[in-house]
Amino acid sequence: MKITSPAFENGGMIPKKYSCEGQKINPPLMFLGVPKKAKSLVLIMDDIDVPTAHRANGIWNHWLLWNIPAAIKGIGEGVTPPGIQGHTTGGEVKYQGPCPPRGKHRYRFQVYALDTMLDVDTETGRRQDVLKAMEGHVLDSAVLEGQYKKCLPTD
Repeated sequence: MKITSPAFENGGMIPKKYSCEGQKINPPLMFLGVPKKAKSLVLIMDDIDVPTAHRANGIWNHWLLWNIPAAIKGIGEGVTPPGIQGHTTGGEVKYQGPCPPRGKHRYRFQVYALDTMLDVDTETGRRQDVLKAMEGHVLDSAVLEGQYKKCLPTD
């Protein structure tokens, strides 16, 4: 299984358009090689460079979606796919673009193919709830990593 984006290469810079400094819309994503037995997909976007003094686990969740139909081949730019959106670390139920307070941060878009639909509370569902519900149901997964650094006047 593979996840790609025409907006940036794996390990490359995420364009400003998709950040807190831009249009704050999600980049387009494509899913390749989803297993035929998959019943649903989960998409998680995390900032993995959060100082542990700020977040003990060093992760800030920027986007959380589950029960995406497995037949979906991708997500269009600025489009919320069918499925359920969960709460980000910031408490919002939507895509939150990259917005590191300082320096360059890495952002991981992770897609998981599951053999089931998840039963997670839509009112309170957070990353840890989805990860727990996924246990024992992951058929395959893929990661796309991008980087972002704010455009500061002194840069």
